[in-house]
Amino acid sequence: MQRAKGQEGFTLIEALIAVLVLSIGLLGVAAMQLRALQSAHMGYQRAVVSLAAIDAQERAWAGLANDGACPTPGEIQGAWLGQWFGTILFNDGSALTSSSGCEYTVSIAWREERYAIGESGDAFVYQFRLPEL
Repeated sequence: MQRAKGQEGFTLIEALIAVLVLSIGLLGVAAMQLRALQSAHMGYQRAVVSLAAIDAQERAWAGLANDGACPTPGEIQGAWLGQWFGTILFNDGSALTSSSGCEYTVSIAWREERYAIGESGDAFVYQFRLPEL
């Protein structure tokens, strides 16, 4: 079987182009997978931060139940910071404050090294109010 003169080596070029297109597509899939893992980890950290803020609220409720009055942030903050902030997840920008009466603000800052260029994270702010007895 004879080939036409212009057809010699054409299948090899087709195969090389197909491999090139496939490898570019696989690189795109790998980049999307990496970004999905980064987003999942950031979501996990956000959930842990939310649990830490809710724990501060629960400690305030416990202080209210024990003393019959709204506790000061200093009464809650020592044990709360020791419980949650002994890990490397959170940094020193986290605090529990009270504006007036039984209104509290929990602000938690943490280190996130997975942000892309130009992204930044704000501190998580959680506010709650206990009933005044």
